[in-house]
Amino acid sequence: MAESDAEPLVVPETGPVLPAPPVRGGRTPRGARFAGAAEEPVLPRTAPEPEPLDERARQLTADTVAALVRLRGEGRSGEAHVLLAEAAYWPPAHLPLLAAELHRAGLDADWATLLWEAASLPAGRLVAAADALAAAGRAADARQMLRQGVTRPAPEIGAAVLGLAEEGRGREITALLDAYVRVRTPEEAARSAEADPERLVPLLLRAASGVSDACQWDLVHALRVAGFTA
Repeated sequence: MAESDAEPLVVPETGPVLPAPPVRGGRTPRGARFAGAAEEPVLPRTAPEPEPLDERARQLTADTVAALVRLRGEGRSGEAHVLLAEAAYWPPAHLPLLAAELHRAGLDADWATLLWEAASLPAGRLVAAADALAAAGRAADARQMLRQGVTRPAPEIGAAVLGLAEEGRGREITALLDAYVRVRTPEEAARSAEADPERLVPLLLRAASGVSDACQWDLVHALRVAGFTA
């Protein structure tokens, strides 16, 4: 589905209104992702279809894997790491083939390193890379990439979401924040709203409500403690 077909992002103009938490005996347990909520990020079902690769992309992949095999064989791990860091910034559509070729060459650890390097990608590019992996049948890799990508500091997440919102990229925001509220504590998620509570609080709450009621109410509590009240 094209980006223009994705559900439009609605950013409220008024201040954040936090729902009143339900009456219950106590706070939900921390850890294990909010009282039994699924740990794995949910990949958007509206991700773009995989792009076909041309011969040039295939040759680049083959040459890169051959270079990595040679560097590993010569014990030149530093140079191999640089090559993997560069590959993390390849066009997203190239990554599934690179993953397949690395595994075929017995370089599983190098693919794990590349996934880790991808955690530093700009938010929009991170989601695009995860989309490409998921579309190619590598959903576990896509989820791992998102999990690692949202370990960046809370202010960076807030800034990234605001940047995506300015570009009208609602689907990317959904994917990023879904992973974020699953992986980080409610307190960390609340800190990411500091840059612009009026816009970020509703988006965070929408993401948390998509995980579970417990996740949502824990986030509501953390936001109130942080001073983000209506």
